[in-house]
Amino acid sequence: MSSGFAPAPAGARWVVQTWHRVECLIAVAAFGFIAVVMILDVAGRELLTPIYQAFDIKGAAGVFAAQKMCVYALVIGSFCGVGVATATGSHLLPRIGFGWVPTSFGSSMNRLADLFTGCFFVGVAWFGWVYVASSMQAGLRMQAFDMPIWPIQLAIPLGFLSAAVRYFFFAAWPALRPLPPEFQE
Repeated sequence: MSSGFAPAPAGARWVVQTWHRVECLIAVAAFGFIAVVMILDVAGRELLTPIYQAFDIKGAAGVFAAQKMCVYALVIGSFCGVGVATATGSHLLPRIGFGWVPTSFGSSMNRLADLFTGCFFVGVAWFGWVYVASSMQAGLRMQAFDMPIWPIQLAIPLGFLSAAVRYFFFAAWPALRPLPPEFQE
């Protein structure tokens, strides 16, 4: 967290920290799921296929629809990662415009930039929602599972909305903003 600003209210700090933990848990669960499913799929195919062939057993070895399940988990984990990157200050930061404004305006410009970035992410989240709503309306289904795809796609607007709200928190309480990567060590 950055220094030199009045501390954020304890409630705001608790919300941001809890929210970050939940996003990290979801992302770790999604990527852990991918690792386990892929290991089981490959091990199943490599270990069971020779046995199936030796006993002339017809059938597939491995995990059914492993690649599809992993893609769905990847969508969830990746879009949780948008919020995690925002919370930790580890996202890409273009240096365009740095130094254009006198350093005395630095804190005000940072708050304005956080507000602008939050509004940008709200716009991106809106388009993500339009995408999800169109999938809902069209009745699109997951391949191999014949279930609606929109609950998985919902991670897209939620990931961007998470980043947007976090930027609004940074604009309101700059002390919540993580230090830039060059100052974290």
